[in-house]
This record gives sequence, C-alpha cells and structure tokens, in this order.
Amino acid sequence: MNTSLRSLTGATLALSLGLAAPLAQAHTGHDHGLTLSLTQGLAHPFTGWDHLLAMLTVGAWSATLPAGRRVLAPGVFLAALLLGGLAGWFGWTLPGLEAAIALSVVALAGLWFVGSRAGVATGLALIAAAGALHGLAHGAEIGAGALFAGYAVGFMLGSALLHAVGWLAGQGLTQWSVRLRQGAAALVGLAGMALLIARV
Repeated sequence: MNTSLRSLTGATLALSLGLAAPLAQAHTGHDHGLTLSLTQGLAHPFTGWDHLLAMLTVGAWSATLPAGRRVLAPGVFLAALLLGGLAGWFGWTLPGLEAAIALSVVALAGLWFVGSRAGVATGLALIAAAGALHGLAHGAEIGAGALFAGYAVGFMLGSALLHAVGWLAGQGLTQWSVRLRQGAAALVGLAGMALLIARV
C-alpha cells in the first residue's frame, strides 16, 4: 500500500477511535443507538451523487500532487467535513445549501481537471470549503435515534473509503493519460452541472 494511503487510513482510524471512545463511556447501554448511528453515517456518503462524486474527486485530485502531499487533500476535507457536520447537527445551515453542494462538485471537477497546476494552497482552500458544505448536509440529516459521535465515525469512514477509491482511480488515470484524466474530470463537472440545474 502507498505510504500516503497508509497515512490517510491510519489518521482516519485514529480519529474514528477518538470519537468512539468518549461515546462508549458516555452512552453505555445504548448499543442499538450506536449501531444505528454508525450504519446511517457510513451509508450517507453513498446515498447521493453529489456526495459520492465530491469524495471520489477529492481523492482523484490528490493523486495529481507530489507523493509527500497526497494525504493533505483527504485530510483537509475530512477535518472540514467533521466541523461542518457538528455545525449542521447544532442546526446551522446556509440558504441554497443543496445548490452550493452541487456547485462544489463542479468546482472540484475543475480542480481535478487542472491537476497540480491549481497549486496546493488553492486546492486545499477549495476542498475545505466543499468539505464544510457537505458536512453541514451530513449533520443536518442525522436520523431519529442516531447519536452524533457514532454517526460522525460512520460518515468519516465512508468518506475516507471513497477518497481512497478516488485516489486509486485518479492514480491510474494520471499515469495513463492527462487527456483521459481531464475527460473524466469533465464528465464529473457535467454531472455536477446537471445536479445544480435541477436544484436552482
């Protein structure tokens, strides 16, 4: 396994255990609620094209970066996702959030299209904004009976898995052909535009 991918996996597991430990102490006797929360959270990134495409594209863009920096994009996205999730859980929202999430898919596709030419700082700023938007939606959509910590562990793990899949796909496309990578990014951008048009 690639060193960057191992680092991402390790960081995600550490964060998950950190979230789960206080949950286990504070909610003993609530195994059903924990199971429900984990299941809902893990499934959520897979239940909408906007979330699915965004997570995959973040991973794919990270494959265009130098080897030592590839873990940054998923790490920044996951941190912003968690903070946005907390904000959404507390009831914070933004006008036109669903349209903004669709627009984030278009923006991330554009980032992947230009690859490392966007610059690491610019790319990470965009990824942080996208992560916060997706987190707001995740946090606002916690089902009845779900516990936030368990739900957060679930959607963080689901998102990290999609980042890893996106990284593998992006790595393959980057090695094969720049044109092929840009074509895939353009298709993601078109899908994001279709989602945006449907929501405005």
